[in-house]
Amino acid sequence: MGKMLLAMVAISLLAVPAIADTLKVGVQAPITGSYANEGQGIDNGVRLLAEQINAKGGVMGKQIEVITCDDQGKAMAAAICAKDLVNKGVSMVIGSYTSTCAQAAQKTYFKAGVLQTSDGTADSLTEKGYWTFLRNSFPNSAEAEFVADYLVNVKKYQRIVVLSDFSTYADGLANAAEAAIKKLGGNVISRDKIKANSQNFTPVLTNIKSKRPDAIFFAGYYSDGGQLRAQQVALGIKADFYGGDANDNPDFIKLAGSAAKGAFIVNVPSPDVLPYEVAKSFIADYQKKYGEMPPSIWGLMNIDGMRAIVHAMEQTKSFDTKKAADYLHNMATPLPGITGPITFAKDGNRKGGAYVVKRIQANGEYANEYVQ
Repeated sequence: MGKMLLAMVAISLLAVPAIADTLKVGVQAPITGSYANEGQGIDNGVRLLAEQINAKGGVMGKQIEVITCDDQGKAMAAAICAKDLVNKGVSMVIGSYTSTCAQAAQKTYFKAGVLQTSDGTADSLTEKGYWTFLRNSFPNSAEAEFVADYLVNVKKYQRIVVLSDFSTYADGLANAAEAAIKKLGGNVISRDKIKANSQNFTPVLTNIKSKRPDAIFFAGYYSDGGQLRAQQVALGIKADFYGGDANDNPDFIKLAGSAAKGAFIVNVPSPDVLPYEVAKSFIADYQKKYGEMPPSIWGLMNIDGMRAIVHAMEQTKSFDTKKAADYLHNMATPLPGITGPITFAKDGNRKGGAYVVKRIQANGEYANEYVQ
């Protein structure tokens, strides 16, 4: 019995280094569902970065092990993913793509001391005091102020419709945009909502048409935005269409078809125009590995979040996530990023941010209409 116990202890001790010798990185993203295009882009990017880091010896000698959980773009699945990834011993989680899913998971990560970096733009994500959360994009409030200034002061629209779905991200961005437009003296003639993924938006668009808008700002996701644009044109609604940042995806153009021409997208600069050397190098490697461009800027922002956490661990010479978070909240020198310089405020918000308005051309390509 004693020999058996000693043998079991020996086996147990031998198992510990095998677990400790990898730095487990979780990916929480919509690998399937309406936002699979973006989720797969995030997962692909994380795996490519992990390969690159591992090829150089890993993180302080540890190889990165990537563990992916498909949250399907749904809050309930996101909550399950969070528990699963924590149970599997991840030190950091990259994702999710949507604010709703990021929010559904962040309390679990906070309680476990697991760092989470997400492109979710809902302001509420950084208002809970969770030191574990790092936003790698920019908050809704920043985009809303830019949109309001452009629609009211630059384009001088007189009759603006603000449209969204009911998600945390979309509803938050739309509400912020409506408030910012009104603050500048703009006229919001209607604030409407759609049910995401319902496909037939004729009832709400017919109501909007009766109000004779000259601009529609849609704060929702590309999977609905493309269809909204197609149905808007089919119904003869002449208003200029502006899609918020989550519409910046090739599938918007596919879903809108010929109606995509003339639509506008508001976002930070897209992957193909990023001027940074680290961006050009990573995107070239991404294309070589996967045979295509990253689907949008969002996956690259998540990669920058992962790069920042790894950088913090190396700078603190520790895998202690609290030490890494403290370092990132007090960075004196920005980390050169794929999507621009990376620094964080004490609340976890990424500092900086510049937006562009892009017009979709007849050939499906973008042309910058206005740069902040």
